Amino acid sequence: MILSKPKSKMLPLLSKRITQQYFPPTKLPLTAYYFFSTTNNHLNPNPSRPPPPPPIQVLLTESAGRGVFATRRIHPGELIHTAKPVISHPSISSVDKVCYFCLKNSPKCSDYEARRVVFCSEECRDQAKGFYEVEKEADWSAFVAHCRTRGLKYPLLAKRLACMVISGATSANSLDILQPARLSAEMISQMEEELCLLRYALKDSGLKDEQLTFLNIEWYAGVLARIRINAFRIELAGNSYEDLLALAAASVESEAAVGNAVYMLPSFYNHDCDPNTHIVWVENVEARLKALREIEAGEELRICYIDASMDRDARQNILSNGFGFECNCPRCMSND
Repeated sequence: MILSKPKSKMLPLLSKRITQQYFPPTKLPLTAYYFFSTTNNHLNPNPSRPPPPPPIQVLLTESAGRGVFATRRIHPGELIHTAKPVISHPSISSVDKVCYFCLKNSPKCSDYEARRVVFCSEECRDQAKGFYEVEKEADWSAFVAHCRTRGLKYPLLAKRLACMVISGATSANSLDILQPARLSAEMISQMEEELCLLRYALKDSGLKDEQLTFLNIEWYAGVLARIRINAFRIELAGNSYEDLLALAAASVESEAAVGNAVYMLPSFYNHDCDPNTHIVWVENVEARLKALREIEAGEELRICYIDASMDRDARQNILSNGFGFECNCPRCMSND
């Protein structure tokens, strides 16, 4: 997610060195970024040929960094593109109900703290090897208990990313392209305890110090700074009446999310309280970007980061405190 007009009053950062590490000067080329998708097969009458690219491009905006723009007219309800996550993780409350990789509903039970998890298919199990081969060797009970007690969700994503880096499935700087949140010294201090628990679990599993060289406070806080404002809360639409009832019951208990995920291209979409695009999850963590109304060629596609049904003051408060910017969309400017 790309933020605009950050608040000027921020808590002091820990040090100039860490500031430069978290928020290095970004030099973005004044060119378009085209993204190709292999998932819009319904638009491709000939499966033997590569499918057409999605009708979008990423460009620099005047005030909000990168943004996603239409390259042609997009019709209401049209599937613009789909996206697989860079990292994802089930919520602690859902870990015994969903696939440990794709978050698809699974009726089987698991015991997360005992390191027994469930995959919905052999395909998901194979794709999870990039992190699970490392993760399954460690005892995460202390780390998970810490997250559960404090109501933390993003450290679970950082833990999964660390395991992917250790296994060689991704690089330590794989999230650097994403916009980071600003972190206060207090936030970073709290992260140090999480980092100690993470390192302890990995070292106790038999990993050597040289395998954990990257896993320092600069890396950990920098990753969380990006996850904080780029992670999506995953709420799956159920496949059955029972699933929908369970989802409704979970919503009442504020536990509707089955997990969280970070995507690359969807993170470039800017916010609007009256968006022309939205993200839906049907049965797993794969995100579907769909048009809410007619979008003209050259028009920026925007999503809503929060609950759009809230009044203006509530929206502004959440966007300011959670994302660090003041929304100046037409709806907010008209006090709607």
